[in-house]
Amino acid sequence: MLLFGNKQIDTIPDKELLAKHAQGDPRAFPELVSRHRDRMWAVALRTIGDQEEAADALQDAFLSAYRAAGKFRGESAVTTWLHRIVVNACLDRLRRRTARPTVAFPDDDVLDAVAPKNADPTSAHELSLDVADALRQIPYEQRAALVLVDMMGYTVEDAARVLEVPPGTIKSRCARGRARLVPLLRHLRNRTDGNNVGPSNVDSQVPAVPRQAGPSVLEEGGSAS
Repeated sequence: MLLFGNKQIDTIPDKELLAKHAQGDPRAFPELVSRHRDRMWAVALRTIGDQEEAADALQDAFLSAYRAAGKFRGESAVTTWLHRIVVNACLDRLRRRTARPTVAFPDDDVLDAVAPKNADPTSAHELSLDVADALRQIPYEQRAALVLVDMMGYTVEDAARVLEVPPGTIKSRCARGRARLVPLLRHLRNRTDGNNVGPSNVDSQVPAVPRQAGPSVLEEGGSAS
């Protein structure tokens, strides 16, 4: 087990690791990447909807984080800081490609890695494709808010800190995004059990449009810190 002094590396808090990286320790940043890569990858993939673009955005984000570590002031959690960098890298790529044709969604292995595990893998894959295609048809600011709140389990307040906008803006973007998704995904709710996609499976991936309740957590439940 790799040690920092008398501490095992996996017991050192994120902020301490980031500080050690900023001070020039070559062991610290790889540990941060190892801890948070999977979740950052899920954010990038769901926000962009394309494997190669998401991989490039994630690489850009980690490079930016590597270079900007000395500017981290500790006012937020390291995970929030990393999410902000990843989302911004994704949004930059989405803005640059707005005039380009829609590209294919990731292959089966990537989808299986991030999609919820349903009883019928084929139906789960098809449902994931439908939801991903619908997400690509809404504005990227709304998509980013929905990915953080409805898919990654962020609270509105945490998502606001990640995207650096007021909480009211997150609520508005989520509401507008869900409203845009309803006509795009209504056919999923009409599928019968004979197609192996019952309402419970659909509801686990399709963002809800609550009347009074707050946003639902669709995947990987719990607030990120």
